Amino acid sequence: MRQAIWRKSDPAWHICGIPTVFYTDHGSDFTSAHMEQAAAELKIRLVFSLPGQPRGRGKIERIMDTVNTLCLSDLPGYAPRGTKDRAGQARLSLAELDHALGAFFVGTYNQREHGETGHPPQARWEAGAFLPHMPDALEQLDLLLLTVAKPRKIHPDGIHFQSLRYLDPVLAAYVGEDVTIRYDPRDLAEIRVFHQDRYLTRAICPQLAGTTVSLKQRTSIVDRLLAVHTTPDPLTLDPPPEPEESRPKLRSYREE
Repeated sequence: MRQAIWRKSDPAWHICGIPTVFYTDHGSDFTSAHMEQAAAELKIRLVFSLPGQPRGRGKIERIMDTVNTLCLSDLPGYAPRGTKDRAGQARLSLAELDHALGAFFVGTYNQREHGETGHPPQARWEAGAFLPHMPDALEQLDLLLLTVAKPRKIHPDGIHFQSLRYLDPVLAAYVGEDVTIRYDPRDLAEIRVFHQDRYLTRAICPQLAGTTVSLKQRTSIVDRLLAVHTTPDPLTLDPPPEPEESRPKLRSYREE
């Protein structure tokens, strides 16, 4: 939902904005207290389909069939219903599948003539001269929609989360303070830091900087990082890791 509302990084993907009505089924994510709170803050009216009546969800069922026929069926590892060991046929990572779906919607689906309207979705969106209602800032969406972790304490060497370390110069003034962090489960390279319910800064994990690592990928990456720091590879020419006392640390203003 955060991706749907905010402006896309791809300049060809123009559709964005806070919807007036959000029509969905009774999935646990959509009926959660978190969803109710976000909808109330963004002034979105939640409308739920009737349970056990698929005809009430015809539009989404139709687009799923279109995606299956025009996109998924051409991807490596495609396993239609009835295929033996469907899970074992998987060939793409989640990131690769996400990229393939994004390319399909932007480059194909949004440019094809729609069977009901007679116009491509992208052209129909632009022809309406519609001005989307946007949040004041991305941080507002982050506060409402990103996953909430338990409160964390800011240490002299940053914030510790998921066996990783997150840094930002702003944190130096808050060493010893309790904060709340929010993050995108699909990208652990950075976290948003909130102090007393106010946005403070965005902290970066040096080990993951410049990459996109999901929460599910985190465990194997941490294991590899630990292996590098504890068992030097005799074939590598890289210097050994710095001892703990020589690593740069954030200094509190109270220490100066």
